[in-house]
Amino acid sequence: MIVGARIDFRLIHGQVANLWANARQVSRFMVVDDQVAEDATQKQVLRMATPATCKLSVLPVEKAAANINAGKYDAQRLFIVAKKPETYLRLLKAGVKLDEIIVGNMTTMDSVKKFGLNINCDQGDLDAFAEIQAMGVPMVMQLTPQNTPEKFTV
Repeated sequence: MIVGARIDFRLIHGQVANLWANARQVSRFMVVDDQVAEDATQKQVLRMATPATCKLSVLPVEKAAANINAGKYDAQRLFIVAKKPETYLRLLKAGVKLDEIIVGNMTTMDSVKKFGLNINCDQGDLDAFAEIQAMGVPMVMQLTPQNTPEKFTV
């Protein structure tokens, strides 16, 4: 079962590995990113950042969607992490059902719009968020599980 879907450009790091893992009782993290899935060094860094109590999958979007849709993680508490909203839009279009997307830390060099302290979006991000919003998937801004989630709209 999917217990969280978070956008965070840092992927797995202290906040995600400790705070979110504990708050959502995560048994598996899934990093969904086409480029990271092909980079052995980045995958090794993510393995080191993942708590010993959790498993890790680092997959390209198509493979992640296929595994989720096939029920491969139904018996686990799966927390998905991706860098950009476009990744979640692709997962949704591939049939993955998400109850909510947690918008965490986002940064971009071509910032068009800023939301809160930690979310800077480019036009591609805004377009993806608008499509996700139109699909009816709720989105919240939430830095840590201890913070109160705020509705996110574009």
